[in-house]
Amino acid sequence: MTPDPLADAVAEAIGVAHVLREPAELPGYETDWTRRFHGKARFVARPGDTGECAAVLRLCAEAGAAIVPQGGNTGLVGGSVPRGGEVVLSTLRTQQLGAVDVIAGQVTADAGVTLEQLQTHVRTAGFDFGVDLAARGSATVGGMVATNAGGTRVLRYGSMREQVLGLQAVLADGSVISRLSGVAKDNSGYDLPALLAGSEGTLAAITRVRLRLIPLYGARATVLLGLAGTRAALDVAAALRRRCPSLESLEVFYREGLALVCHHAGIQPPFAASHGAYLVAECAGQRDPSEELLAALADCPGIEDSAFAVDRGRRSALWAYRERHTEAINAAGVPVKLDVAVPLAQVVQFESEVRLLLAEEAPAARPVLFGHLAEGNFHVNLLGLAEDGEERVTGLVLGLVAQLGGSISSEHGIGIAKPAWLSLTRVPADIAAMQAIKRALDPAGLMNPGVIFPK
Repeated sequence: MTPDPLADAVAEAIGVAHVLREPAELPGYETDWTRRFHGKARFVARPGDTGECAAVLRLCAEAGAAIVPQGGNTGLVGGSVPRGGEVVLSTLRTQQLGAVDVIAGQVTADAGVTLEQLQTHVRTAGFDFGVDLAARGSATVGGMVATNAGGTRVLRYGSMREQVLGLQAVLADGSVISRLSGVAKDNSGYDLPALLAGSEGTLAAITRVRLRLIPLYGARATVLLGLAGTRAALDVAAALRRRCPSLESLEVFYREGLALVCHHAGIQPPFAASHGAYLVAECAGQRDPSEELLAALADCPGIEDSAFAVDRGRRSALWAYRERHTEAINAAGVPVKLDVAVPLAQVVQFESEVRLLLAEEAPAARPVLFGHLAEGNFHVNLLGLAEDGEERVTGLVLGLVAQLGGSISSEHGIGIAKPAWLSLTRVPADIAAMQAIKRALDPAGLMNPGVIFPK
């Protein structure tokens, strides 16, 4: 092991056992979930609380060492892995969960708490959390805030930023900013928690978060629909949004993704016939929302098949066709993942044109599309795309998104995958303003260098 005075100093501050330096200890921190992005870490520091995190960042600042904050490392754009010798700051040891404030409907959670741990904790007190996603067992609160995670409930509750009432974070120089009181109305200056949500670790390391909770609904109804295509899915989605106050989720996928999931999971397709599009819709309330959901669907055209469920086991079985897309895609190869969004009026055009574009420009690649229909958010996954064509094809897809007035990153962030295309959907003044904020909070450029902004 090569001597490293900074690693020695960090070990003295947080404990030798919490500084990982041996090559055999590092791979899990050096490669992202997709296996597409990876690099070498100088070492991994695992502080146990905000004070230890501040000590690590202060020592790194004094040494001029760059830092990559990392939570559950479930990101899909390479923003949580080192690129070339940075110190990885892992929050996985920060595991405290405060008591649920039943009067305010709030809870404080450390950054390293997983979404599943948070859900279990608050549900025992009669509450739930507004964000849910398939990686709930490994995605952490801090990482979800840093990337402004979305998931399947954005339609009803918004993204992670909307759940954050306050937070504690450590700046690049080791100073701590803290706002954890949970006061719901506070206009005393800039909203720093909202700024740090979605900042991808480029401004500070988030260590604790005060979160808004939602009611724990005891009754749910889920329907999986087989539809003629995206237009029919969009029409059904529009009808459900108008008619179902209890509507919580609207998820779309297609036959190629369904085939992958069924093969990977060893399950049968939901219907005997194949369909142009599939839509999962779920309603939730204190009373059974089945009648409301079925009535809303009664006169919707374009529905070719349907499966309905209210009990947990059957609902989970229907959700598996959508939620197991990511693992099925990853099992089939190393995908190029493009998380994009377009205005709802452009959804049908985008789905059609992106398939035509890919068929012309990357005929050997296997496109798999799925996403959150209510937000016009598509996850475009490309399997088998030749490495020398990744940049060109990515640019073409993101260019199409920009032409349609969309966003090149709907919920995964920019990371190191998309900085080159940031100017497609952000005007120069936007980028200059963001860079000014970055320089103000991190003048030496030590926090997650290379993420969001082109070098």
